[in-house]
Amino acid sequence: MAHKTPVMTSQLLDKQTGNTIFLKCENLQRIGAFKFCGAYNAVSSLPQDVRGKGIITYSSGNHAQAVALTGNLLKVHTTVVVPSDTAPVKIAAAKSYGADIVYYDRAKERREDVTQQLIDKNGYIFIPLFDNEEVIAGQGTAAKELIEEVGELDYLLVPCSGGGMLSGSAISSKHLLPQCQVIGVQPELVDYAVRSFNTGELHRIDNPQTIVDGLRGTSLGNLNFPILRELVDDMITVRDEGVITTMHYLWSRLKIVVELAGAVSLTPLFHRDFSVEGKRIGFIVSGGNVDVRNAGELFAEIRD
Repeated sequence: MAHKTPVMTSQLLDKQTGNTIFLKCENLQRIGAFKFCGAYNAVSSLPQDVRGKGIITYSSGNHAQAVALTGNLLKVHTTVVVPSDTAPVKIAAAKSYGADIVYYDRAKERREDVTQQLIDKNGYIFIPLFDNEEVIAGQGTAAKELIEEVGELDYLLVPCSGGGMLSGSAISSKHLLPQCQVIGVQPELVDYAVRSFNTGELHRIDNPQTIVDGLRGTSLGNLNFPILRELVDDMITVRDEGVITTMHYLWSRLKIVVELAGAVSLTPLFHRDFSVEGKRIGFIVSGGNVDVRNAGELFAEIRD
């Protein structure tokens, strides 16, 4: 049911970075993000009688859309719990797929608590964003497809929030290309995954303030954390300002419409915070669900 998304290359980007770049464009996946692969794999794996209870999830946008579309395709009643400040374009899409939307104030409430109250009341089945074997397996297909298409890679850079795609990508990469170094990338204002990776202890940040709304999680998953510690080679952070200018470059020069989270993986190389040359490097461009009016406001602040 998922699309096999294209891998894009750019001589301009290769020249600018001194490397051979491969962009796996999950912004062109169904619902505009890699999240569909994990959500569909998880829900379709449920027995029919379990699906009949209805499904629920929480998300800042893309996973909400993914579960909503999956519920629509499989004819399952779906509820999504979303922050009240979620990008309207993401909410509109989830609504269009027929999901019931429940809002919460992330400054005052925990999404886990709001969701659990609805589960206790209605008996819904929770579909995790990342902390689930079927979700991890589904999200890891992007890296698998990339490697199968382009062959050898020296590095694979993947954005990280809860760690579903990063852990799935690491599993795929280390199986197909054991020598490829897998690197997770996270905004510095929400660096719980980086700190967890470096210390060996799970860290949490409630109500993170990064502008990168698609990666505004709170902690790594319990399943994802040990996978990252074992298979991921390094974790690095990027500044919000750098993500904005990388996103602008992808829009204006490569003509790829991505959201801020979709620009995160390229940001460290684009801004030379990750300094390598002459390498074959893959990047997961995770999503393209962006409010174009908001993007215009962000781009207006860029000074040449």
